[in-house]
Order: sequence, then structure tokens, then C-alpha cells
Amino acid sequence: MTQERQVMSKIQFFDRPTQTIQTEQVYGDWALNLLYGNSLTSKTIGKTILRRVFRYPCISSLYGRLQDRKKSSKKVLPFIKKFGLDSSEFLIPPEQYKTFNEFFTRKLKPSARPINPDPKEIMLPADGRYLVIPDISKNPGFFVKGQHFNLDKFLNNYKLAKKYQNGSLVLARLCPTDYHRFHFPCSGRSSKPELINGYLYSVNPKALKENIGFLWENKRQITSIETEHFGTILMIEIGATNVGSIIDTYEYSTVVEKGQEKGYFSFGGSSIVLLFESDTIVFSKDLLSMSQQHIEVRGLMGQELGRSS
Repeated sequence: MTQERQVMSKIQFFDRPTQTIQTEQVYGDWALNLLYGNSLTSKTIGKTILRRVFRYPCISSLYGRLQDRKKSSKKVLPFIKKFGLDSSEFLIPPEQYKTFNEFFTRKLKPSARPINPDPKEIMLPADGRYLVIPDISKNPGFFVKGQHFNLDKFLNNYKLAKKYQNGSLVLARLCPTDYHRFHFPCSGRSSKPELINGYLYSVNPKALKENIGFLWENKRQITSIETEHFGTILMIEIGATNVGSIIDTYEYSTVVEKGQEKGYFSFGGSSIVLLFESDTIVFSKDLLSMSQQHIEVRGLMGQELGRSS
């Protein structure tokens, strides 16, 4: 591989906490390159394995069970060291996690992710890498210019898609290194989630550059949130390769508070999508600027996503 191709294969993002462009350390990079890379091996063996094996939930479920074994706890401290995680944020010390999955679904100290109580400011629902589209009907593409988001297929509901076709979209990508609990971005009345079964493709940019359709081929669940300042928001959690399950921890069809925990993903990378009705949100400037350049913004749960329009 030439130096140019090596640079192109890197995933870069804008890091909000440090205000710098950084290169992502990808967990399981060798597997992603095999399944979604551009080499001859990837295009033959990789895609065959992908289509026949790794997209099926049973494989991810099996991998998830391995992370629930007691001996998996031996991976916790090396993982924290390799990826530079701040264990001072953890609610319990890293030595006390009995399995790797218990560490992966860890809770944080409330002080680690402060919440702005201003009801007209909406927050990031999770730690992750964010892209925003102010008007879906004018979508320039996420990771590849011209690669459009199919709202009809994603929601599996023509009437609902029509309601949001001129609205705004947020894509949050959670890496295996991230805090994997997700929270309500604002206060409102929540619905019971609607589950749409599907495969479990990777949602890493290397995969989505090849086919953005993985987002609507994957398993996902849709929750509506009726709000005072942002209309009715749709919050969609998307499963992905090695994500054993999407677990809800809130009480369905109730009033929820901004920052309240909604649920968590078991082991693996995964995504969250937020959909807004037309003219209900003004996104933060850094999210708009970077998204126009197809560069993700790494932000932390509780930080500003935007404000009511």
C-alpha cells in the first residue's frame, strides 16, 4: 500500500474537548480492513465472509457472550491503557468490573457529564462522533459526496418519512472506546420504541463509505419524544457488528427529563440518529462547519447540539 493510500484509509475527526483534528484509533482495524477495505482480498474473501457470516445477529450475540465471561475482565486494564481512557470518570474503579461487557456498559460519575438545564438548548445524547444535516431534502451526503440518506427505508414508514423529509438529521457514531450509555437530549414525553429487525453490519466510516445503506439494513429501534421547544423528535438506536443488544432503561410512555438515561448498547460500535421536524433546531456552528466538510465532530454527552429555532 502506498503512503497516499495509507493516509486515505485513516479516519480523522474534530475533537471538541481539545479543539484539534485527530486520527482515530480503531478497535479491530484489521477486521474492518478485511471486510470493508479496497484490497483484492477484501473485495473477494472479505465481502464473502461479510455477507454470509458477520451480518447475522447470532455471530454478534456469540461474541457478546464471550465478553460476559469472567476471564474477559483481564482485558479491561490493557484496553483502558491502550486507548487512553480517563478512569477517574468511572462510577466504580476499573479493577472492580467482573467482565469486559460490565466495563463496556459502565456508568460515569454525574460530574463527568454536566447537563445545561436551559430548555431551549438541546444536548448531545451520547459520547460519539457527530455529523449533522440541517435539511435532509438537500442532503449533500455523509462520508461520500452524493451518497444520500434514504429516509423511507430507514424509518420503514412512508407517512413518517414524509413528515421529516424537510427536517434535520443527526448521526452519532459510538466507537467501542466510548461510553456506551445514551440519554434523552431534551425533556418531553417519550413513546414505546418500535423495533425494526435487520442485519448487523459495521457502522464505521470505512463501511459506510462503501454503502450508507447499512444504516437502514441494520437492526434499529425508533422512539418519539414530544417536546415543547423542538417539536416531535425521533430518536433511533442502530445495532451494528458485535453489538449484542440495545437495552432500554427508561419507563415507556412517560415524561422524561433532559439528560435522563434512555439505555445502553452491549459490546461493540453502534449509532444513534436524531430526526427533527423542519425549522425546529439551529445546530451549533462547529457541527455545521465540520459536517459540511464530511468531518465528524467528537463530542461528549451533555454538550450542546443546538438551540431551538
